[in-house]
Amino acid sequence: MDCEQLKQQILENGNIPAHVAVIMDGNGRWARGRGLARVAGHGEGINSVREVVRAAGEIDVRYLTLYTFSTENWSRPASEVSALMRLLLKTIRTEVSDLNKNNVRLQVIGNLKDLPLAARKGMEGAMRLLKKNTGLTLNLALSYSSRREITDATRHIAQRVLSGELSPENIDEDTVSQSLNTANIPDPDLLIRTSGELRISNFLLWQLAYTEIYVSDLLWPDFRRQAFLTAVASFQNRERRFGKVSEQVKLAND
Repeated sequence: MDCEQLKQQILENGNIPAHVAVIMDGNGRWARGRGLARVAGHGEGINSVREVVRAAGEIDVRYLTLYTFSTENWSRPASEVSALMRLLLKTIRTEVSDLNKNNVRLQVIGNLKDLPLAARKGMEGAMRLLKKNTGLTLNLALSYSSRREITDATRHIAQRVLSGELSPENIDEDTVSQSLNTANIPDPDLLIRTSGELRISNFLLWQLAYTEIYVSDLLWPDFRRQAFLTAVASFQNRERRFGKVSEQVKLAND
């Protein structure tokens, strides 16, 4: 089945994931397999990002969150980190016009202030330009750590309790969710991880509680439109039970 047929099938099924999260893994291995510097894999991976963003918009996914740079990635060799930051800035500048044309809104989760000044300013400018768009919301997880996010949320809640704004007995799951970077964004319906790795890597630990997981053996630079649509089609064939049994789910859907 070609891409257009697959897209049409997905649209006809109608069970479109509102929020898709992606762990984009395998850039370094892709480059190493071709005798190239690791940053070349990240550069090629930008083409995959472009195709996946467009495909998500075409099938009416509302939120797409890409694990772009983790807090742990700062410990990589300084030369690689610097090259990645330059690539990020270049990508922002070259892609923002196309994102705007496709009605994409841009957000960042993580700690934007950790980025070098030029990359941070470039990202802030792009978000301002795209903030009124009403199509797909593209969330870039930059200098992101889920444990750090949850720790910061806990600290924020504790401060609200100390100030008398919030009573401990009134703390519930919604209190925590609204204190995270993803406040007002639905939890991911689908998590895609490329390169065949079977781990979450400190990504959206709270938000992934009931997310369906799809693992692709493709390295990220090889993961393009067809692969993304295949992952969404797989999601559509799953039964999401949220702790219930199949009979309860079927009864609720009848």
